[in-house]
Amino acid sequence: MRIDDYELLLKLQEIGTIRGTAKAILISQPAVTQRLKYIEEYFGQPIFIRTPKQLVPTPSGEIILKHAQKVVKGEAAIMNKLAQSSNTIQGTLSIACSSLISQRFLPAILGEYTAKYPNVTIDLVTGISEDIKRNHKDYHVCIIRGQKLKESTCISLFEDPLYIFDTEPFPKNRMKERPLISFKSDDSMHELVDNWLYHHNDLIQPLKAITVDQIETCKQFMKQGIGMAVLPQSVSDSMKKDYPHIALELDGKPVTRHTWLCYQEGVRKLPQVDLFIKELAKQTFL
Repeated sequence: MRIDDYELLLKLQEIGTIRGTAKAILISQPAVTQRLKYIEEYFGQPIFIRTPKQLVPTPSGEIILKHAQKVVKGEAAIMNKLAQSSNTIQGTLSIACSSLISQRFLPAILGEYTAKYPNVTIDLVTGISEDIKRNHKDYHVCIIRGQKLKESTCISLFEDPLYIFDTEPFPKNRMKERPLISFKSDDSMHELVDNWLYHHNDLIQPLKAITVDQIETCKQFMKQGIGMAVLPQSVSDSMKKDYPHIALELDGKPVTRHTWLCYQEGVRKLPQVDLFIKELAKQTFL
């Protein structure tokens, strides 16, 4: 059994479907099925029951999955110890990052980092900040939006002002009634928008809500004239000259989304982690 076989089992447990796992790890669905068949033959036990909706661990599978967790964690611990004792910067750098930051800023940052430290293995997970917060101890560093992590060291990276965009003008002296398009995000983002709309209900009244999965889809829907969209400056700055928009403000202050770099005490003893934190902290985002 290889480490990546154990990692595959844990990913199957996390996602719950062979199709979703194949998509997440960027290999074909038949390849995942074949590897799972090999692993089950190796242990001589079925690990999952295939139900119509998801994979359910068998009693034997639960034992094997617990073993997989220990193996993967043990391997990471050994690699980290070796990284500490080596003059070469190596080992694994485990990052959990907000989807928006991973799309907009992280590729360039990681490109520079891996060019400097090619022996470091990047373990990257992206997603909604709320999901990352629930499992933050599984990663060396977390880059999240909204509220910072409790019981963690957090560095403020930047504040991201929010704007509401539309293809139609925002009148000053009459009510604007249009559909509101929103993208899948954590609750803190929706609370900011809902609070602003509540305080401006004499000027803007959403007719209905349209929810899409990605922020890029939200932008494209807005550009096609389907409705209004609240977007952070980090992904909409170039749109300001082409589309009507207003800044979200309350009591004369901009409404912003805060972005944090968070980590647990002790991880900076790992050279590869410490160097990444230093690289990230010196970046100019907006």
